[in-house]
Amino acid sequence: MARIVVVSPPFASHAVPLAALAAALGASGAEVHFACGPQFAGLARDAGVAFVPLTVTRNANTGIAEATRQPPEEAARLAEFLAATRDGAVPTLLTQARHRRADMLAEPEAVLDELRGLDARLRPDWYVTDQLSFAVTLALHCLRVPYATFCPGHPTYLPAGPDAYFGMPYDWPDALRPDPADADRLRAAVRENDRAFTEAFGDFARRHAPGAPSPGRAFALSSPHAVVHAYPELPWLPTPPPGPVRLFAGHMVPADHAPPDADWSRRMERLRRHADRIVLVAFGTFLSARDDVLRTAVAGALDVPGTGVVVAAGSRAGALADLAGDRAVVAETVPQRALLDRADAMVHHGGGNSFTECLRAGVPALVLPFSSDQFAVARDAERSGTGVAADPNAVRPADVRAALEDLRGPAGEAAKRASSAVRTRGPAWAAEHLLRVMAERAPRR
Repeated sequence: MARIVVVSPPFASHAVPLAALAAALGASGAEVHFACGPQFAGLARDAGVAFVPLTVTRNANTGIAEATRQPPEEAARLAEFLAATRDGAVPTLLTQARHRRADMLAEPEAVLDELRGLDARLRPDWYVTDQLSFAVTLALHCLRVPYATFCPGHPTYLPAGPDAYFGMPYDWPDALRPDPADADRLRAAVRENDRAFTEAFGDFARRHAPGAPSPGRAFALSSPHAVVHAYPELPWLPTPPPGPVRLFAGHMVPADHAPPDADWSRRMERLRRHADRIVLVAFGTFLSARDDVLRTAVAGALDVPGTGVVVAAGSRAGALADLAGDRAVVAETVPQRALLDRADAMVHHGGGNSFTECLRAGVPALVLPFSSDQFAVARDAERSGTGVAADPNAVRPADVRAALEDLRGPAGEAAKRASSAVRTRGPAWAAEHLLRVMAERAPRR
């Protein structure tokens, strides 16, 4: 029986899919420990695996970013990020590039010490780590222990070639394609981050693991054995470099995921009495703070006759409470995976989880990307025909209405076709194939 430690950063959008993979690995016979911040112990319990408290970053997000207690400097960065989203795609990505220099490789020595101690206590055969936990990947590289990489977002988060850079979308949705000068500014910033992080990784490895191979290009550092992508293998994606086995799991929704509880079932039944079509509106754990765009999306959806809306408004639920009524439910958080099985369309921000969960459920989407890999995800939704993309800072209620009307046609059919393909994979498929890779490689002990 393989003993595996799954390491997750303390962010709900990362910990939830990683816990699904941990549960699937455990159900396949592995002895699994889920290592994350203490506030996520419940995920391990629900997954039926052991929990190990582990701190790998200074900030956190337990489900609503603004409501999560943060150190003052992290709260200030969050506020600056949210302000930048109002200025558009390139200003937001430039802000994120600058923030990465301060928070993506914070306290690597402490992370290395934590993992060295954990390794001595548990003696696992393998680790699975989130690709965006750069300090963890660097520590595992220095410890020279077998690990697999879990890529929670767009596959191009791992650069596919020398001219691809972390933080630069591989492609843009039509409505948000920047002009050449802005694209050049962004490319220069992410190229400098690539150079600086690669230098920092190399210096750290030389100090702490002089006998280990060079980590090489920092943002491209991943397991030499296996990379699990919580994303479908779309035919137009850039070809990744040779090396590890690439497992495109498609999504991280367990086959037996919980249906809505009694309270949410009643809410949905009430909506169905007043609407023959339900639209879910959710912008993830950070971007629910953009309540101005949430309001626009809900107003546009309610303009469509016979349409009801469920909106996840985070800490802005009070500000949007006036929208609630017979055809609208406003809540801080919603059970998105469960509700998608009962929804007819979604308006989301282009997060990897939202995109892949919509594909699994066969639900077409209006995508309003703000940051990070969301522009690449929005482009994939557009290109696959399963969704349409728009600029969140320019969209009007009439645009939302028109998009939702359009989603009744070919996009709905494309989403159903995608669901048939995507449902054959998921966390159980990923666990089966990952364990096969692990078995083919000699265990460390």
